[in-house]
Amino acid sequence: MTKTVANFLIDHLVAHGIDQLYCLPGVQNDHFFDALYDRTGEVTPIHTRHEQGAAYMALGASLATGKKQAYCVVPGPGFLNTTAALSTAYAVNAPVMAIAGQIPSGAMGKGFGLLHEIEDQIGTMRGLTKEAHQIFNGKDAADFIPQAFAQVDNGRPRPVGMEIPVNVWRQELPDGTVLGKRGETTRPDVDVDKIKAAAKLLSTAHNPMIIVGGGAQNFSREVIQLAEALSAPVCSFRNGRGIIPTDHPLAASTPVAHALWSKVDVVIGLGSRMQSQRMQWGTDEGLKVIHIDVDETELNRVKTPTVGIHGDLVDALPLLLKEIEGKEWKNEDWLATVQEVKAQREALINDQLAPQLSWLNAIRAELPREGLFVDELTQVGYVSRFAFQCYQPRTFLSTGFQGTLGYGFATALGAAHARRDVPVVAIAGDGGALFTLNEMATAVRHSIPLTTIVFNDNAFGNVRTLQREWYDERYIASDLTSPDFVKLAEAFGARGMKATTPEELRSCLKQSFKDPAPTLIEVPVGEFPSPWEFVLQPQVRGATNQGAKVF
Repeated sequence: MTKTVANFLIDHLVAHGIDQLYCLPGVQNDHFFDALYDRTGEVTPIHTRHEQGAAYMALGASLATGKKQAYCVVPGPGFLNTTAALSTAYAVNAPVMAIAGQIPSGAMGKGFGLLHEIEDQIGTMRGLTKEAHQIFNGKDAADFIPQAFAQVDNGRPRPVGMEIPVNVWRQELPDGTVLGKRGETTRPDVDVDKIKAAAKLLSTAHNPMIIVGGGAQNFSREVIQLAEALSAPVCSFRNGRGIIPTDHPLAASTPVAHALWSKVDVVIGLGSRMQSQRMQWGTDEGLKVIHIDVDETELNRVKTPTVGIHGDLVDALPLLLKEIEGKEWKNEDWLATVQEVKAQREALINDQLAPQLSWLNAIRAELPREGLFVDELTQVGYVSRFAFQCYQPRTFLSTGFQGTLGYGFATALGAAHARRDVPVVAIAGDGGALFTLNEMATAVRHSIPLTTIVFNDNAFGNVRTLQREWYDERYIASDLTSPDFVKLAEAFGARGMKATTPEELRSCLKQSFKDPAPTLIEVPVGEFPSPWEFVLQPQVRGATNQGAKVF
């Protein structure tokens, strides 16, 4: 086979286990798709109705599997349509490969006004990725494509991008280029002395706590082992959900952890910035901080920890567990306090947020423990981030700090495509749903068995809630006129259903899971009680930190 840039890229997709490519073809990439035509048995194109759908599907597949995924679109408006998804992939540490076409290399930067031409596309791409490469010839491809595929999940996983001009796809590679060669990956050496210092500090702890983020998703067993050895509650929010099962005695939601925060004497962060805890809840001299992260720049970003350890958790956690082996301790008083606080906070949440919880509990009752739940920026979604019962890693997908309204349906579609072995449920409000619900056509075209629940209040519900609670009901630009979602789903050829009670929702979910097909369940709702006191929790330690203000 001719050693062209297009085939070289396909070789690397195959070598890295990427057997589907989320995409929307176009003129600058026609040479690439012509090469892909002969290799669809190795890499299947999953074409969407909008470029943002392709990028969000790659994001969802990546979050659901923890593996590399890729999308390919045309330059200019095509690439720009993917940037919300790409920024979200960056926020949640998703190993996504962004492949964008480009106008002819000789015309770049000339301002001729060619089709899809924008100024400095690579600059935009570099701001949203770990690194991005321009490929102008066969030699660039030989050098940069292996590097790009190696870097996407080397160290801290994050998206990597490349742009390839239309005249470069069919260029040949230099003689001697090895097709599909995997680039080398490296891990930082863990400072054993710092591991010992962390273990010594933990040996003095009376009230320890563990904070886990998305970087700990692959280390559930080790995190639980550490927590049980230390008698330490484990706090997770959004991207750390499921690392410790919600029904484990040491699992602590963020409202529970906040209530305990003033009593904690040593906290250990694993794959987490601990941003909320340190910037919003506060720190003082009585709190010692151990921070382990594969990204060295995160160790001192918020505040210099007592012990900062640069390392991959695959190396650091076994070392720490070995260091404390035989020195495990159980603090019965602390364990009793944790259980008492959990009971108090959960009772308060059950009382104040009963409407949202009734829907979440209905979903949980039908969704298997291994099933996937994809949240959204909607009232039920905000509550799910601390109150939805979650039992396994990578079963709760969220946007992280990016807060990307409308990401949910298309992201869940990618998750459901990649994980056909388990049910996947996405939730959305009627506002966010219409950002990407056009991809219902993609769900039907590719027979993707996603179940989507749309909570319809004919409003941007969260905006309206804040206008009600904080601005004396001065409602502005928050009311919506939404379609009949059942009829809309049916118009696409999907299954449309409606539920007006949690019991009816359970019945709809039973049917959807029993007979998998693209399904949309509309749930008409009214105003919900505000969840924000359980999310934007006040400072309880140290001096006032104005940098922690969110609103």
